[in-house]
Order: sequence, then structure tokens, then C-alpha cells
Amino acid sequence: MRRNSSPSSSIEPTVGRRPTFGRKMRFPSYEDLGFAKVDLHRVLRKGVSEIIFCPGKTSEQIVKIMQSITKISNPVIATHATKENFNEVRRKIPEAKFYEDARLIVLQKEKRPCLKGMVLIITAGSGDYPVAEESAVTLKVLGNKVERLYDVGVAGIHRLLLNRKKMKNAKVIIVVAGMEGVLASVIGGLTDKPVIAVPTSVGYGANFKGIAPLLTMLNCCAPGVVVVNIDNGFGAGYFANLINK
Repeated sequence: MRRNSSPSSSIEPTVGRRPTFGRKMRFPSYEDLGFAKVDLHRVLRKGVSEIIFCPGKTSEQIVKIMQSITKISNPVIATHATKENFNEVRRKIPEAKFYEDARLIVLQKEKRPCLKGMVLIITAGSGDYPVAEESAVTLKVLGNKVERLYDVGVAGIHRLLLNRKKMKNAKVIIVVAGMEGVLASVIGGLTDKPVIAVPTSVGYGANFKGIAPLLTMLNCCAPGVVVVNIDNGFGAGYFANLINK
């Protein structure tokens, strides 16, 4: 890909809509910030701009990347952010919001049109809440209807079975579970909806920081279950959004 200069003031923003490839040459393919090359064309290819993964970056670097992306795209999402990251972002970008439970910083100038289908997010335990909220907020920002069904793990399976109507009404189901991670297999056997399984690092020693539920989910015998990486609530939310569209 040919190297391009920084975007100019003539850039046409893509707030509230997806730009077409016919307009793609109106702004450069990426902006070189020195420490990062921000992919400005990702919104053309994917419909969503580049997502900022905060760990390993300074707060100042996060601010500069957000300022670059927001010139041409809406929304801008930064994942696994800390309160310290947000405090610096808010100084330079007052409109940014921090979803502390989900560890997301979001800059959204306009809300996206709401999609018809509902995404149901289920957790095995209350300890899986932060990862589930990362999925939930991601989905809401991208224009999805979200319902939550938390703390219904297999240790008290009646809590889940009493809520089967919610599973029936969903278009996509995200299952977030730590410990042994068997909840995804159970739900996969109860529904005809696509299930996205998210293993979490929640659990005792033999959980191996999420390896145990990851392997359980990958070995699921119920068809229709796919698996994302450990603690990857954003990835599950993004994929559910693709299905729901």
C-alpha cells in the first residue's frame, strides 16, 4: 500500500453512514503518527473503524489515535481502557464517554440506526460481568438491541431453564463463562440460534486463566457454537453485530 500523508481538512466524515468505495480516494489510506499507522480505510472495508486496544499504549497515544479516527469515522471505540486513560482522553476530547464496567472509551457523534434483531448476552456467574458488558456496550454502540441474562450457570441450571423464552426471542446469543465453561455447550443444545462462546479468565487454579473453559468450548459437542479468545467480549459483540445485520 502506498504511503500517504496525513488527512487534510477536506476529508469528508462518515458520521452515521458507511462510505462507499467510490468515495474512498477522498482521504488517505492511513495516517502515520510515528508510533502507529492508523488504518483510515478500515471503515470502508468493514463498516466499522479501527478499534483501539489500549494496553501497551500511553494515554497520550490513545488520544492521538482517537483524534485521527474521528476525522473520518463514527463511532470510535477504545477497548480495555483504564480510568487513567479516560481522564487523559476527556481532557482533549470532552465528548468521549467511559463505560467503566466494560472498560471501553467511546466517542459517538451520532447513534447508528437500530437493527431489528435482539442479541442476548448470558453469563455463567457474576464474575463474568466485565467481559459480558464489553460485549453489551459494543453491540449497543453499533446499533443493536441487547438483553442481559446474568448469573445463570450450570451450578443452578433452573435459573437458566426458567428463562428459555429469552433465548427463543434472540437472534444471536453470546455466552460468557469462566470456571469450566460448560454453559455454552448446554445453551448450544437448547437453542437453534447461533451461539458465540466467550471463555473468561475467572476461576480457580485449574482454570489456567481461561484455558480450561476455552478448551471446553472448543470441544463443544452441540452444533452452532463458535468460540472467541479468552476475555474477548469485544470480539464476541462485533461478530454478533455481523450476524444481526
